Amino acid sequence: MGMEYFQEWNTNRETSSSTTTTTMTTQASKLYGKDLSVYDDLDVDTLLSQLSPEEISLLAKEVDPDDNLLPPSQRCGYECDKEPTGPLDRKKLIEHINKQALETPDRPEAKPFVAGVVRGKKWVAPEQSQQERDAEEQIAIDMGDEYEHALNDATQEEIIDLAAILGFHSMMNQDQYHASLLNKGQPIGLGWDGITKSTQPKAYPAEPPNLTDIDKTIRQVQEDDHTLTDLNWNNIKNISDEKFETLFDALPENTHLEVLSLTNTGLTDRVASKLADALERNQTLRVLNIETNFISPPVVVKLVKALLKSRTIEELRAANQRSQVLGNKIEMEITQLVEANPSLLRLGLHLEYNDARHRVASHLQRNIDRIRQSRVGVSSS
Repeated sequence: MGMEYFQEWNTNRETSSSTTTTTMTTQASKLYGKDLSVYDDLDVDTLLSQLSPEEISLLAKEVDPDDNLLPPSQRCGYECDKEPTGPLDRKKLIEHINKQALETPDRPEAKPFVAGVVRGKKWVAPEQSQQERDAEEQIAIDMGDEYEHALNDATQEEIIDLAAILGFHSMMNQDQYHASLLNKGQPIGLGWDGITKSTQPKAYPAEPPNLTDIDKTIRQVQEDDHTLTDLNWNNIKNISDEKFETLFDALPENTHLEVLSLTNTGLTDRVASKLADALERNQTLRVLNIETNFISPPVVVKLVKALLKSRTIEELRAANQRSQVLGNKIEMEITQLVEANPSLLRLGLHLEYNDARHRVASHLQRNIDRIRQSRVGVSSS
């Protein structure tokens, strides 16, 4: 009885809410001869207290399983009243499952397998119509007597060269294709049925270590040494953050350094933010390379934004950072900052979205054209 009363109250309440939101002039509808306004002051907790445990469990099964506010145990429709026999032993459970799989007999086959005997109905391809056979026939092309005579008398090497010129890469292997491009003789023993053999990889010597003296170059930057115009710390490991900060603190007062390379030096966001602050006050740096470091996308945006104040850097390389994908929001911010920069000519940064990539490329090309035209105008005058 209590369950029926609760369902009746819930149905009446939904009907009442839909009626009041539709119009305010209609009279309240009735259900079983009672006005819906009778159920407005009812308390849900009071109604639930009147339900039996069986009715509450039945009501719980009607709850939306996609409700994220409920714990998973209540959203799951599976109910098990069996008491646990003990703690879970994963190893014994897997052994029991494997044992059952081995002991369970396979399903008997309706017809046993016999070698050479077809079980069931054999599939036969349907016969093609005359129209389909005509479509699959090779199309004869009349190329003229001159071209037919040239192709009939052509050697295999000449046909391979012609296929390379026309772009028919599937007609030849890699060795034949590259030999045709380089105008070399065709490899011996590699005809139409030849197989390209793998070549031995060339051993390139390892790059020599960077022997730049960090402390000496920092002093040169601090003293504004006119002989130091290119500072290269690439691939130097274990540079402390204090040395980076000392270098960046000296950049605003330096008037001779033009190229700064810090590739694969372990730059972090905190140190890169110091570099961004130094770029805003530096007036001589033209090229900055900070590729292959641990800089996050927001700090990359901060570095690009710092170029707007100095307007002396012509080339910025910041690819291969902590996050390979910058995201649409970051790329749009970088695009807007680049479009507002009249001095940037080259940007080494991977942009995933076509809109950002095309807009940046177009603006950089306009900057290059404007500078070239200004140089031509100065030289002609």
